Amino acid sequence: MDNIYTTPEHELLRDQVARFIAREVEPQGAAWEEAGRVPRDVLRRMGQAGLLGLMYEGRYGGGDADALTNLVFAEALSQSTFAGFIITVLVHTDMAGPHLHHAGSAAQKDKYLHKVTAGEMIAAVGITEPGAGSDVAGIRTTARRDGDDWVLNGSKMFITNGVHADLYFIAAKTGSGRHDMTMFIVEKGTPGFSVGRALKKTGWLSSDTAELVLDNVRIPAANVLGEEGKGFYSVMKNFQTERIALAAMAVGHCTRALQLTLDYVRQRQAFGATLWDQQTIRQRLSMLDARTRAARSFMYHCAWSVTQGRDIVQEVSMLKALTGELVNEVVQTCQQFHGGMGYIRETAIERLWRDARVLAIGGGATEVMLEEVAKRY
Repeated sequence: MDNIYTTPEHELLRDQVARFIAREVEPQGAAWEEAGRVPRDVLRRMGQAGLLGLMYEGRYGGGDADALTNLVFAEALSQSTFAGFIITVLVHTDMAGPHLHHAGSAAQKDKYLHKVTAGEMIAAVGITEPGAGSDVAGIRTTARRDGDDWVLNGSKMFITNGVHADLYFIAAKTGSGRHDMTMFIVEKGTPGFSVGRALKKTGWLSSDTAELVLDNVRIPAANVLGEEGKGFYSVMKNFQTERIALAAMAVGHCTRALQLTLDYVRQRQAFGATLWDQQTIRQRLSMLDARTRAARSFMYHCAWSVTQGRDIVQEVSMLKALTGELVNEVVQTCQQFHGGMGYIRETAIERLWRDARVLAIGGGATEVMLEEVAKRY
């Protein structure tokens, strides 16, 4: 599905990602689901192919690409039916890594960013807590200055890549004001920093998700990421990249589910005819396809607007709410049209059904997104 925003170079990238998925992901994805993680060598091969740092500077191994190119990558990636793999990559590239890219000092980038783009260090971002999800300002993790160091205490919850990451970007309160927080770089193995537990989820099974514990974690002042006390605004800025990526994931799932279902209903026989011969099924799938295409066009317009430097917090909030709800409707309907096979673990549509649910929750729940929209009228 070409559109006015993409170029032949974008389509070459889409084809490259599709080939990688067909070769490296789909044959092994079921085993990764059982193991609860994506193998590190697969991520390193993505890095070697230049796919883990498209938006970062070329001198750090990145592609110097814009938001449209990044969207093409995320959408192409989301044609995989293994969302645990997709989110493992997108957290690294679009949700954690950008904190280093946008706010990191030259010394911090020299130390870490090459390894991030190469897949040699996998990144995670620690913002969400047991009592603070979409309400970022409600975090309770603290950081206090002690000489030349900072000491962090608290916990983080629902952290994607949390078990197996090497590099964590942690948000902590550094003042008494509601928005007084700072981002910190914490490496795996730092004393006092540990995985409290790996979390078992309904979907995204090949994505490792963790509770993190920070117990008097001492790090040097050089590990402050960005400006002290301005971490809240850094988080808010990166939410736009994150939410467009999650929208791409939702649209990709819609597209894939519709493709799978069209193939299925055209060959499935019932009552002397195919399911495609049933008018209600044809019309329902046609409408869902129309809505998916409309959402996709809006998504590309949002990414293009980012390249124009526009303030699109309201539009991206709309996009996240719209696609998070749409993907759940699409995959549930597609699963219904698969009948009993749609409830069997080994089928792609059942996996998409499980994996889609969190897209209306993670990265900003639908209700929170709609409040972001409403307060900007």
